[in-house]
Amino acid sequence: MWAWPLRSPLRLALTTAVVVAVAVGATFAIAALGPRGTGNGPDASGGTAASAARRPDAPRTPTPTVLPPVPELTPSPLPLSAAPDAAVETAARWAAAWVRPRPGTTPQQWLDGLRRTTTDEYLGVLSGVDPDNIPATRVTGEPRPVRVAARSVQVEVPTDKLKLIVLVVRTEDGWRVAGYDRE
Repeated sequence: MWAWPLRSPLRLALTTAVVVAVAVGATFAIAALGPRGTGNGPDASGGTAASAARRPDAPRTPTPTVLPPVPELTPSPLPLSAAPDAAVETAARWAAAWVRPRPGTTPQQWLDGLRRTTTDEYLGVLSGVDPDNIPATRVTGEPRPVRVAARSVQVEVPTDKLKLIVLVVRTEDGWRVAGYDRE
């Protein structure tokens, strides 16, 4: 059946013309049966065509075309002394597990070491990291909070090659790492 149109150029042209005609006809039929064709559906002003015909003097409510501006949301900063010890400790444990692992450690083993201190969403991001490409090999100093909000803390953790800025957030499961930057 499917080979029939391909047996000659004439049959192929005829089949193509029929398919195009059916598509055009279906488009016109759907357009004719649509909301404007029935007279009962909504018109461009938001009312129905039938109600607009009955009350031509009815006031129209303008439809907004642009959303009002929304201010950027930023957490309310708290003093650095308000950083929860559990959040800072989570950042320290995470950084110690993040640095380049011993040779022979598989990426899955590296991820498993981060699992207890990382959000599930961020583990998905970290699954694309090759731990052999991490420049730092060890943590060299104490973690210190650099930005504190009610449900999140940014903690600076020094390593032998760079400084990590670790974002720790409070979740249902306690404090978990949800991201990091390098300095």
